[in-house]
Amino acid sequence: MKHLLIIALILWMSPAYAGTQKAYPTGASTLRTALSNAREGDTILVMPGEHSGSGYDITKRITIIGMKGAVVDGHSSGGTIFLVNADGVAFRTLTIRNVAVSYVDDHAAIKVLNRVGTDIDGCRIENGFFAIYLSKSANCRVANNTIIGAMRDESNSGNGIHAWTCRNILVTGNTITGHRDGIYFEFMRQGTVLNNHSEQNARYGLHFMFSDSCSYHNNVFASNGAGVAVMFSHVVEMIGNTFRNNWGPTSYGLLLKEIKEGHLKDNHFERNSIAIHAEGAGHFLIEGNTFIRNGYGLRILGGCEEITVVRNTFDGNTFDVTTNSRESFNTFSGNYWSSYEGYDLDHDGVGDVPHHPVRLYSQLVEQMPSSVILLHTAFITMLDLAERIIPTVTPDLLVDNKPLMKPRAQQQ
Repeated sequence: MKHLLIIALILWMSPAYAGTQKAYPTGASTLRTALSNAREGDTILVMPGEHSGSGYDITKRITIIGMKGAVVDGHSSGGTIFLVNADGVAFRTLTIRNVAVSYVDDHAAIKVLNRVGTDIDGCRIENGFFAIYLSKSANCRVANNTIIGAMRDESNSGNGIHAWTCRNILVTGNTITGHRDGIYFEFMRQGTVLNNHSEQNARYGLHFMFSDSCSYHNNVFASNGAGVAVMFSHVVEMIGNTFRNNWGPTSYGLLLKEIKEGHLKDNHFERNSIAIHAEGAGHFLIEGNTFIRNGYGLRILGGCEEITVVRNTFDGNTFDVTTNSRESFNTFSGNYWSSYEGYDLDHDGVGDVPHHPVRLYSQLVEQMPSSVILLHTAFITMLDLAERIIPTVTPDLLVDNKPLMKPRAQQQ
């Protein structure tokens, strides 16, 4: 009999006996009451209407599902709206609005502190200051959410998806706009960013620092203050992303600073002030990317070495490549250059004479930025022509010995 009672107690406490509760905007069964009464494994259905307030503390492994028409509104007062203090918490199809702005605390629509297995899927967060904030957490998933900020300036905005000191975080299928940084990683390990659209954020579409062994595939970073900043990180893979219309006097599509052992493949850079700005980068493979109508295509500055640039397309950029050094410890081979003026007598698709992609004028602009006013003048055309005939300033070693006559897309 004693054993039967123990078995019955275990079954009663198990997830198989988890219940479903309904949370209403008013009355005896509010959202705060439902959270307080919930047991491990329960599901809370947030019913249609406005659920006001903040400081909803989640202390058990539960699933919160927003029904159509349900909104949790913090009315820009109080603090964080949902604070997750349990492992395995899930949010589904919930709309959350109006998080209070603070210059002391990082208030968020959903904040997760030192937890495992949080899953946030299909939610909509409006005016969230920080929308989703993960701290010292692991094995979390943030997927298919729509995150819309109030488009304040940098000092008055938080980040859309913020992860600090986390491990194994998947961010996929989200649309993020109007924040300081769309996605922010710092001290991340094994972070994966897939199929997101980060646009019109005040600073960066994606910003990550001190984050190793991360991968970023098939995202769109468009019309941000700057596209993506990758700094002080190792073993980073960036494949199939689009960097578009990140334009301004200090803007770029992608910043690589003090990054080692990276792979940049099949990305598309179009109409950025600087497509890629690399400084202190090394042991890096840049292959199969397209650089179209950017101000600068590839800007390789001091401390860059062992960067291999192969099978890329440089088409219609003001400056395809520029550097601030006469020496080059990097390799260029088999790229297409729309500015190439050589020939292919044996018709093998490879130019018979090498291509020097660094223009003398680009060197002049590096030393004297105000000289950009001379762009497209006859004097600059003659200056570049003279440098091609008798190179004196541009780096001799920065050369593509096998330039392609056609873009790779036309050869396939």
